[in-house]
Amino acid sequence: QVRLVESGGGLVQPGGSTRLSCVVSGSISATAFRSAGVSWYRQAPGKQRELVALLSYTGATTYADFVKGRFTISRDNAQNMVNLQMSSLNNEDTATYYCNIVGTQLWGQGTQVTVSS
Repeated sequence: QVRLVESGGGLVQPGGSTRLSCVVSGSISATAFRSAGVSWYRQAPGKQRELVALLSYTGATTYADFVKGRFTISRDNAQNMVNLQMSSLNNEDTATYYCNIVGTQLWGQGTQVTVSS
């Protein structure tokens, strides 16, 4: 069984920054993790879950238009970790953020980010 656990987030002031992390553990080898794409999604109340950023195993990145230039996805293969550095946050970034292994239905429990003064 593979487990994804997100952390970070919390209450952030508009214009502020925060960093999310996702640790992948369980029955996934280091090789398998390195060979997988990883992504971050978010879901705001009453809205559908949407892609925020994706990082392929080759290092190629894809960002949603609404986060381009503000968010950066990265990974630490040695720690089976995926990160999302978020800056210039605004109220519309308020959501629960989830990490995902691309091509799977493997999701974490999510971590809440609330942008508010």
